[in-house]
Amino acid sequence: MSLVLVPVFKCEGFAGERRVLFQTLALRFRVVVWASIIALVATGSILLTSRVASLAEPEGWPFVLKLKLAAVAVLISLTAVHDFWLGPKVAGLMRRSPVDRSSTEQTLIRLSPWIVRLGLILALVILLLAVAVVRT
Repeated sequence: MSLVLVPVFKCEGFAGERRVLFQTLALRFRVVVWASIIALVATGSILLTSRVASLAEPEGWPFVLKLKLAAVAVLISLTAVHDFWLGPKVAGLMRRSPVDRSSTEQTLIRLSPWIVRLGLILALVILLLAVAVVRT
């Protein structure tokens, strides 16, 4: 969303409705994101049983598999922090005048899109790790 819609919303034609459009799309997109995460975790759990000898002995799992699982956990945590804390906090801050915001609040506003971009990069890393897992 941040790579496609945000640049479009910066056009003059959307100036008046930018905040409402973005918040509406973000809430709808959030449902798709979390449904996808649930589906990926569910199917990944099933596939995990075919990749390892024993679920009770993770020390015997390939390193790349452990790395992928750690990256998935970080991505889920990052997405949860953004969706349920940072995003709503920034949305509230954006309703206030820039003059009324503290330097910490300004930092949160600048940090929010970078959290989303980091999540995208992490998702691509997870995809590469998935390919590596298949090849081990």
